[in-house]
Amino acid sequence: MSLPLRSDTRSLPWITMLLVLSATVVCAAPLVEPRQPNGDGTVVVGGDLKQWHKVTLTLDGPFAHERDNEPNPFTDVAMSVTFTHESGAPRYTVPGYFAADGKAAESGAQSGTKWRAHLSPDKPGKWNYVVAMQTGKQLIHNNAANSSVLAEFGQSGSFNVAPTDKTGRDLRAKGRLEYVGGHYLRFAGDGEYFLKAGPDAPETLLAYADFDGTQPGRKRNARSGEAAPTQALHYYAPHVDDWNDGDPTWHDGKGKGLIGALNYLAAKGCNTFSFLPYNAGGDGDNVWPFISREAKLHYDCSKLDQWQVVFDHATTLGLHLHFKLQENEIDDNRRGHEATDGVVNESLDGGKLGLERKLYCRELIARFGYELALLWNIGEENTQSPAEQRDMIRYLHDTDPYKHNIVIHTFPDQQDKVYTALLGDQSLLTGASLQNSWSAAHQRTLQWVQASAKAGRPWVVCNDEQNPASDGAPPDPGYEGHDGFAEQAGKKYNLHDIRKLCLWGTLMAGGGGVEYYFGYKLPQNDLVCEDFRSRDRSWDYCRIALDFFRDQHISFWETTNADALIGNDSHSNSRFCLAKTNELYLVYLPNGGKAELDLSTASGGFQVQWFNPREGGALLKGSVAQVKGGAKVALGEPPADANEDWLVVVRRIAE
Repeated sequence: MSLPLRSDTRSLPWITMLLVLSATVVCAAPLVEPRQPNGDGTVVVGGDLKQWHKVTLTLDGPFAHERDNEPNPFTDVAMSVTFTHESGAPRYTVPGYFAADGKAAESGAQSGTKWRAHLSPDKPGKWNYVVAMQTGKQLIHNNAANSSVLAEFGQSGSFNVAPTDKTGRDLRAKGRLEYVGGHYLRFAGDGEYFLKAGPDAPETLLAYADFDGTQPGRKRNARSGEAAPTQALHYYAPHVDDWNDGDPTWHDGKGKGLIGALNYLAAKGCNTFSFLPYNAGGDGDNVWPFISREAKLHYDCSKLDQWQVVFDHATTLGLHLHFKLQENEIDDNRRGHEATDGVVNESLDGGKLGLERKLYCRELIARFGYELALLWNIGEENTQSPAEQRDMIRYLHDTDPYKHNIVIHTFPDQQDKVYTALLGDQSLLTGASLQNSWSAAHQRTLQWVQASAKAGRPWVVCNDEQNPASDGAPPDPGYEGHDGFAEQAGKKYNLHDIRKLCLWGTLMAGGGGVEYYFGYKLPQNDLVCEDFRSRDRSWDYCRIALDFFRDQHISFWETTNADALIGNDSHSNSRFCLAKTNELYLVYLPNGGKAELDLSTASGGFQVQWFNPREGGALLKGSVAQVKGGAKVALGEPPADANEDWLVVVRRIAE
């Protein structure tokens, strides 16, 4: 479609003229919007100009439309902003993005002159900024080759940042969550170390009917050759009443279901949730960040702004964002499948680090990387080659100015092969996301904690998916008439078994926490979950565990697994121990009973107290109040319910 030029284009540099010329669009339908003049280069710095808050720099720049191809505002125009604190450090070069009219979450706009970058400033004081814009064919892929600088949009300036005024769970009171070279992440603001607990379901969380351009998954051929059912969208109706006055919405009240669901999770004490930003061709087949399912080089500004509203609210609630960037059905061409209507495979660049994959990572970093607590998981059940994995990990690391935690997830029987090839200096990976039988959580978490430490780059290791896939973490007894039991290899298990061997098994192995997967045969499963109250009691047990470490001032980041000290050299599920030698010993007894603790290398006196992981609360007295170092000691019996699970806290008595 040919569109008239601006009357003043002769006065513009030739490269800028490209930005106002007629556009060839992705779809067959022509653009109906008239071309508009370029912006005047004005920069507005907005948001809460406070430490750790979201600061937004908006440039009134070149006019563009989401569907433009000549040039494409996503692949052919690159905005970046360098933010520098007046002291000289820190200094961040932040990728920017095309933001349509700057209010697309509300307006639904597809075109405009607004270009945007975000900063979450570490320090109060004066910050300086320099805006840079370049254009060139597929600039995002080939960097500076054949590119030109748009000097008229190269603005600079400064703004002042006040100290944060937030407290409590709000992450803006804590700062950015960082990998600090150990097995646990730490908040840069208050120095608090992080353990996570929350849902790993639904993986289709962003397939939400209130988001613009979000459609049910289409039918496709399953591996059996039978047609798979269309995957419906989420409404989260059971959580609409959890939305509170003053909470965000968009488009005249949309968003209450999902915002309410996050409110519920935070109120229960959860501090993480996970989601796929892209699953076209996967199990759900109903989430993508693009303007349409196949338009992988054109991003949906209004949809992504609405995602941003949700993620910003999560930050205020103290919720960590687990970005699972792809699932195995679409991560490469080896395990992918062709769509039934002849559309090409949905994998980005066939698994390689090409234009599609670079753009996908860059857009997510530009639009959401400022969030304070997030991780980039390069793939659920990932099947890329080691070289492809390393390339993607490096690109995320190099593009993300904040260096968020980067992990990978793979099949249980592929862990030894996949993870081993990425240990130590073989990659820039900083963590592992585990999928295992719920009853193997302790052993497998410990394996990768120890292997990564030995390789010289300790990983943050979390248990994020529980097998069997059909059952995972079961619902509460009585929910929708369910008896609360699931089944593995012909044996029944329930939420108490998950608490004992998955939650506490992971924590006592030195793991960074858990996310619970909802099995596909159970109510509120991984694809159709609408109601997080289906696991209400499990969230209570998670909160009790996290509260214990905080309220009892447990320096878990200074501990290591010490199962051998309680006679469990094989790391069976009989009992677990986490210890800081000669200072603190935590002994977890999944089935109650008695235990001996080897204190032969310790000295002095130790207080013995008991913690109830089912009810929480204060530490309790058992039958033994104190023990002395220098020998194996009996820890006695718990204060009640000797056959239930208990945590024994053995802490050095100050002299």
